[in-house]
Order: sequence, then structure tokens, then C-alpha cells
Amino acid sequence: MQRQECIVNYTDISYDDKPHEECGVFGIFDPDRQAVLETYYGLFALQHRGQESAGITVSDGQEMQTFKGMGLVTEVFRNLPEEEGYIGIGHVRYSTTGSSVPCNVQPLQAEGQHGSFALAHNGNLTNTISLRRRLLQGGSTFQTTMDTEVIIKLLARSRENRIEDQIKEVMREIRGAYALVSCTNHALYGVRDPYGYRPLVIGKTEHGWVLASETPALDLIGATFYRDVQPGEIITIDEKGVHSEFFTGHKPAHGGICSFEYIYFARPDSIMNGQSIYEARLEMGRQLWKEAHFDGDVVMSVPDSGNVAAMGYAEASGIPFGEGLLKNKYMGRTFIKPGQKNREIAVRMKLNPIRRNVEGKRIVLIDDSIVRGTTSGIIINLLRKMGAREINLLISSPPVCYPCFFGIDTAERKQLIGAKYPVDKIREIIGADKLHYLSEEGLAKAIKEIPKEDMCMACFNGRYPEAVPGWGLDKETGEPVNE
Repeated sequence: MQRQECIVNYTDISYDDKPHEECGVFGIFDPDRQAVLETYYGLFALQHRGQESAGITVSDGQEMQTFKGMGLVTEVFRNLPEEEGYIGIGHVRYSTTGSSVPCNVQPLQAEGQHGSFALAHNGNLTNTISLRRRLLQGGSTFQTTMDTEVIIKLLARSRENRIEDQIKEVMREIRGAYALVSCTNHALYGVRDPYGYRPLVIGKTEHGWVLASETPALDLIGATFYRDVQPGEIITIDEKGVHSEFFTGHKPAHGGICSFEYIYFARPDSIMNGQSIYEARLEMGRQLWKEAHFDGDVVMSVPDSGNVAAMGYAEASGIPFGEGLLKNKYMGRTFIKPGQKNREIAVRMKLNPIRRNVEGKRIVLIDDSIVRGTTSGIIINLLRKMGAREINLLISSPPVCYPCFFGIDTAERKQLIGAKYPVDKIREIIGADKLHYLSEEGLAKAIKEIPKEDMCMACFNGRYPEAVPGWGLDKETGEPVNE
């Protein structure tokens, strides 16, 4: 948690063939609780959303302190700061904009016209280039490479008197995905972009309030779910309670709620925008059976994200569910040098087949997605080496054919196997006997509590809710252009 220079200290890369979690944010205002401890617990519950770094800012109403570092929550805070304070915000990070280096760890703390304030951001701005250039031309300097610092600079420069009006002014300038938690020495704030790309919920403690990316963070600290922050809403929490305002420059928009939260990112025990993640994934498995009817001796999952969909498929098909791949639960972030053999070692470090359950079996294998296709083939080969007679692969999402610009690190389009090849060719490349992806219609039926028109499925169909780089933004300026 010491001050560190902004230097990249590793060059190897991880070969986990998944879209990477974006970030998780947490905030608390509670006079009867120790904010630093409650924020630590909240971040622990959100660890799945980012494993690169963690940070906590806490205020006692007079002074603000920020503690942060690289690594998992339990690694960064081996000795939890004994800091007095009843207002706190926290952040766990997987980088989307900005390198994975110490200077990019959030929350960021700054000074504004109302004194100290701190901010943490889940998401990704699409007009960072032009905003950053304008701020530099206006005399601003930057200590990080994150778009979060762009937001905090804009807030600090605002001439509006009310903090809520400062936020509205900034919301009129920034584009893209942002679920923000911020605090001063007197209040906690939560903000969600007008499209609602990234999640943010409100919880109630006995004498205070909580903001979090997902509901399990509320559960862990004994808070009660109150409601979701709405798209375009600004929440202020202070000694008088919760206050709500809406960003008036843009009506809440349709088509922004991220479908991949329901497929892969969110914890199964989360409830997001009124939809149980667990039930949605069960239904994805049921829909896969309705669409494909792949038969077999046993249904297996690629753990852990395929587990619930696999149970749904087993339930609908009547084929028994069995454990075929054992996951190493002590696997942290691993950096593997390039090369096919090292990719295979990386997969074996994470997953190992159970021969007794695999040998001689016709396996129906369930996974949540195929991005580059680099690990699906390795997993199928491992199962074949253990004696699997047949492997029929089902994916609980449509093919990923387009990159995400709203807070998920997928890949460039040229790296996406779904963008390069038809399904039958992908099946041939990865070595499956059969392959079926869940349709967009099946996915919409599974996420039944949210209207399809409110969902973002741009990574599947390229229909982005707003202009994005290469699909409606000028590549030089970063500004939207007419197409």
C-alpha cells in the first residue's frame, strides 16, 4: 500500500480465453460502522470482478485517507488500516482503459472547491481521447492512463456550486459506460450512466446506506437490498438519508444493460436489475436443450461459469449432471509466456479431467462463451486423452463477434474466432463432435425479467447502443461522427 512509481513490472500475459471482468465498486455511509472494515468486506464479495488491484478511501468527516495496492483484496490489505471513519468507497480492478500498473489503482483522490473528494469507476468511456486532449490543452496534467482520471479532472474543474450539478455537467461531456461511487468528507455519491451498462445497487443498513456493484456485497455485511440505481440517476447519501436526481440532459436510454453480466460476469447469487443471475443461467441451459437437443451419457460444465447452465440443461434433458473437470480453487492470476505448450500448461494448472467420470462417456459439455478459441480446443483434447468417446459442446451465449467498448475487455475483432469463422468451422478447429451456441432469442428468454430492447447484445450482433471507436467515432478526435 506504499506509493509506487508507474512502471510496468511484468511482460508475460495470461491465456485465459474469456472476456475479462471489468471492475467492482462499493460505498458506505454509516455512522455506526467502521467504513474501512465494511468496505474491505464489500470488496471481498466483489473480488470476481477484478483481481489486479484493490483500494479503499475512508473519511471521518474531517479528513480523507486512501489505501491501495496491486493484488487481491486479501493481499493488498494484509494489515487492514485502523482508520476511523464512517464514509468509505472501494474498488477492485481489471484494467480496460489504462495499463495494469500501481499508479492506475483506484479510488483516485483529489481536491475540489468543496475540499477532498475521491472517486472509483466501473466501466469505460468512449470519448476519452478528445476529453484528455482538451484537458491537457487547458493545463491539466495526468498521473495515470485511466479514463477515471479524466472524470475526476472534469469534476475538479467544474464551476457549479452543488456537487450534484457538477456531476450533471460532467455527464453531459462523457460518453460510454460508468457506474461511479464517490465521496467527500460529508456525503457518499453513486452515479449510473444513462444507458445503464454497468450495474449499481443500493442497500440499507440499520443506521446507514450502501452502494455496490452486486447484491452479494450487501449480503456479506448484513445490508438489505433496497433497489437498483436507475440509468441516468445520481444518488446522494448524507446524514439526512438518500436523495435522488436524474441527469436531465439525456433521457434514460434503451439497449445498454450488459447481457454478459448475466451470462458470465456476475456472481450466480446476485440479483441484477430485478433478475436472478442463478435463474437466468438455469434457463440458458434449458433453452440450449430446446434449441439443440444434444444427447449424451452425462452433462458436464467448464467450471465455474458454466456450472449453472449445465444444471439447467441436465434438468431439461433428463441427462445426469456429472463433474468432469476439477478446478484448482487456489489458482490466482498466472502469467504465462506465449506458446502453445505454455497455453496447455496454463489450462492444466486451472482444470484437470476426472478420468473415472470421463472415460468411455458421450459428454455434453457446457461453457458460457468462446472468445479467441484458444482454450476450448485444449479442454476438449484433455477430455479426449482421458477417454471421452464423444464431446458435444454447447455455449450459453451467441458467438462473440464484436469487441466491447463499455467496460469489458474482450479482444480486437480480428482475434475473435466467432468473427472469423462460421460455427461448423469453429467446431472443426476446436475438435468438438458437435457445437451449438445459444441464440439471441434464447438468451432473451432466459433473462426474462428485462425486456430485450433494454439489453446490450452488441458483442454478438454489432448493434451498439451509441457511437463507439470504429463504429461511429472519429478515430483521431474520438468524437461521434454521422454515418
